[in-house]
Amino acid sequence: MVFLLVEELWWIFNSKNKQKLFKKRFTFNYMKDNDILVICLENAIKYEGKADIGSVIGKILGKDPSLKSNINEIKQVVIKLVKEVNSLSLEQQNKRFKDLGGKIEEKKEEKHDLFAFLNIKQGEKIVTAFPPEPSKYPHIGHAKAILLNYELAKKYKGKFILRFEDTNPTLAKKEFYKIHLENYKWLNIIPDKIDYASDHMKEFYKYAEILIKDDKAYCCTCSQDIVKENRFKSIACDCRSRSIEENLKLWKKMPKMKENSIILRLKIDLNHQNTTMRDPTIFRIIKASHPRLKKKFTVWPNYDFENSIMDGLEGITHRLRTKEFELRAELQHYIQNALGLKETSSYEFARFNLEGTESSGRIIREKIKNKEMTGWDDPSLTTLVALKRRGFLPEAIKDFVLSTGISKSESTLKWDDLILHNKRLLDPKVNRYFFIINPERIEIKNAPKITAKLPLHPEFKRGFRILKTNGKFYIQDKLENNKVYRFMHLFNFKNLTYLSTNYDEKLNAKLIHWLPISKDLAKVEVLMPSKEIKKGLAEPSIKKLKVNDIIQFERMGFVRLDKKTKNKLFFYFSHN
Repeated sequence: MVFLLVEELWWIFNSKNKQKLFKKRFTFNYMKDNDILVICLENAIKYEGKADIGSVIGKILGKDPSLKSNINEIKQVVIKLVKEVNSLSLEQQNKRFKDLGGKIEEKKEEKHDLFAFLNIKQGEKIVTAFPPEPSKYPHIGHAKAILLNYELAKKYKGKFILRFEDTNPTLAKKEFYKIHLENYKWLNIIPDKIDYASDHMKEFYKYAEILIKDDKAYCCTCSQDIVKENRFKSIACDCRSRSIEENLKLWKKMPKMKENSIILRLKIDLNHQNTTMRDPTIFRIIKASHPRLKKKFTVWPNYDFENSIMDGLEGITHRLRTKEFELRAELQHYIQNALGLKETSSYEFARFNLEGTESSGRIIREKIKNKEMTGWDDPSLTTLVALKRRGFLPEAIKDFVLSTGISKSESTLKWDDLILHNKRLLDPKVNRYFFIINPERIEIKNAPKITAKLPLHPEFKRGFRILKTNGKFYIQDKLENNKVYRFMHLFNFKNLTYLSTNYDEKLNAKLIHWLPISKDLAKVEVLMPSKEIKKGLAEPSIKKLKVNDIIQFERMGFVRLDKKTKNKLFFYFSHN
């Protein structure tokens, strides 16, 4: 039961003997092993100095679910203490936490077998594949599909094949082959084999002829509109009754015929409940030049036929892919069985979307063309090139997409879900620096000249950066009269007059960052996801950074160095 009043808690927190009193009162009246203050501090330390009320309450109830009946009292206490904890610097939070005997609890994650539902037996041969079409830049959805298939093969010591499904020369582009390979390498994916569907055209022709000779495929010279209408109404056209000999003759003539004048269709069932099975097209004429084969071929297989044959030829045992292929699975299995190829086990899962992002290749191309986006690496996109440029780590993307699981339920996730995974990896690794946006000059009266040693990281000992002060500073905060401020790692002042150097919580000083006025400061621009550019000055030591280095600008967030010139550094904003 919670007996302490909010005011009493507040007094305990701020009293001289607050640590002993707080711990003593809570040990007796509230929790056996811990207290709200320690939980608040632990939560703040884990998340860059900002405790979250909901997370703290959740942790409390997780320790003792019976306290749900006192949720209103607990909430009042937490709101007060979170406000107080968040007013402290991360340095102060760490000190307070250690003084209270707090220890960061490492969460032991239960090992979950993501692929248990496949019921794969020990020693079973596993071959998986991921077949992107080289028609656009891969995005985070592609990352999930390829990682699932790659991890499945790795788990069972199987084989993973990366196959380009490039049998539509109007969509395949040379640049897209390259970017797919580069992006998957960045994700630390090493295929056992890289294949190209376009290298197997003669085999596709061979299997097409088998189907024609078995009277399972026929040449159709109806217009596209009639074919579409007949399939919808389950009506057979006259072409369906052509003899095998007639179909073989037309098939041989197809390479010299005009586009849209003829197609090769499977003869299945025009009354089939699954409309995909109603005599689908498996070959069509496309005269466009292919990026790899130029105009060597003009009769090209469509996705379902090519995919079925390639899976069969490569011996693919399992395919994990998104739900838009669900209705096509029946057709692909039919093709494999009709040709005596081993049927691939396919499992379709729901796509996920990140809130407020665009993933349609058609729409992205249009927006790039209209200058609404800077390119496929526009900071608002979830293409892998855009995420990489913003400073998202491949490990974070892998952790994030695998954490979404394999489900049939559609979901829209927030950027925060992805950011959380990236932040956990970046936070202990990256150094901190000061960056002042739209800097304003001030002078602090009576300020001593100080050679300040500022830690590169608040928790891990990785050295210091040095800033020498002369009483004149750049700041970005708007100062109020009669309010006490403290320059981070420096001194306290009020009304532009120096007060003291040591930290004194009685002053209730607001913590702000700063830069000494100096010719050595670095000129900086930061591109935000909104495409707004933040301009300002940063510490001289960042001039030593290399392109692709990720740092944190204190009180702003994580940024990645994208480009540097003699006079300026250009960063992409990652997240805070």
